[in-house]
Amino acid sequence: MAENEDGQEKTEQPTGKRLNKAREQGNIPRSRELATATVFGAGAISLMALGPSLAQGAQGWMRGAFQPDLTLLQEPERLLGHMGLLLLKLMWVMLPLIGICLLAAFVAPLVMGGLNFTTQSLSPNLNRMNPLSGLKRMWGPEGLAELAKSLLRVAFLGTAIGLTLTGGLDVLQVMPNQSLETAAATGLHFAGRLLLASAVALFLLAAIDAPYQKWNWTRQLKMTRQEIREEMKESEGNPQVKGKIRQMQMQLSQRRMMEAVPTADVIVVNPTHYAVALKYDGGSMRAPRLVAKGVDEVAFRIRELADRHRVAIVSAPPLARALYREGDLGKEIPVRLYAAVAQVLSYVYQLRAWRTGATPALPQLGQVAVEEFPDGSGNGGRA
Repeated sequence: MAENEDGQEKTEQPTGKRLNKAREQGNIPRSRELATATVFGAGAISLMALGPSLAQGAQGWMRGAFQPDLTLLQEPERLLGHMGLLLLKLMWVMLPLIGICLLAAFVAPLVMGGLNFTTQSLSPNLNRMNPLSGLKRMWGPEGLAELAKSLLRVAFLGTAIGLTLTGGLDVLQVMPNQSLETAAATGLHFAGRLLLASAVALFLLAAIDAPYQKWNWTRQLKMTRQEIREEMKESEGNPQVKGKIRQMQMQLSQRRMMEAVPTADVIVVNPTHYAVALKYDGGSMRAPRLVAKGVDEVAFRIRELADRHRVAIVSAPPLARALYREGDLGKEIPVRLYAAVAQVLSYVYQLRAWRTGATPALPQLGQVAVEEFPDGSGNGGRA
């Protein structure tokens, strides 16, 4: 099993993030054997298919190249330009073959892992220039794999060329007795057979090397369980940091909630554990809104703040518990609690009027009827 620097076994398959990072760094599976076989095979087939036209073009180029130009003797400064023109004409003759080989060079990367353009692989890497790392690669598993490929290459090419030569001895033996043009055609045909046999041998080697390179690339990118856990922390966020953020969000929410308590019309309590602050403006609200709520310590702070700002506090335990469970901050109260809350607000408004002397009698709240668990899901709350 592969191990990392901490000695942990890399038993887990690489994650998508690890694979993408490797591609960004230019680390992608590549098979030199597949690239060589593709270019060589495309060149061999192109030579056989385009042979007549290439031969005709080469023959015309040679006639022009070897035809003397006497004006060059009088103007030697034109000699360099003449040579450049001849090279351009030769390149034009060979252009179809060169173009096919260039296109074939893109086939192997597409088959292995797709085209990948990155500048990170061009940046200097001191580890590549380290002699110890080079010796480790030479005598390590990668060096043994390269040695095995070299032996297979010699075996495959030797076998293919040997079989072709053995089967073509009779053709080679009659060539001395043929005319020059016939012998040239026979030799070219036999050379084409040699090229095709060599291409087949290279493709057999590539069929072994390409899967191995993909497997080895994945093996090198394997991860330990600790590395996967660290990556998940980076992707999802550190739990400690996320907890701190949630804590700050809760503190900010409570601060905003406490700022709304002095603007409330009434605080409904149960009387110690629950506290719910309600606000109602008939001109702008369809129904009362819940502006603050809390239990235990938060409920105590709400009551304390309400006392400081002289906000009415009404004890209605079932209503307080129902509002706390079913109400949402900043939202209108549930429809089923309209009647009970209207009774409480009416009592608060009458109490304000009594305090200002508008009404002579002290109002009484009476029993606030609330079905605390209408669906039968519970049987009470804190006292």
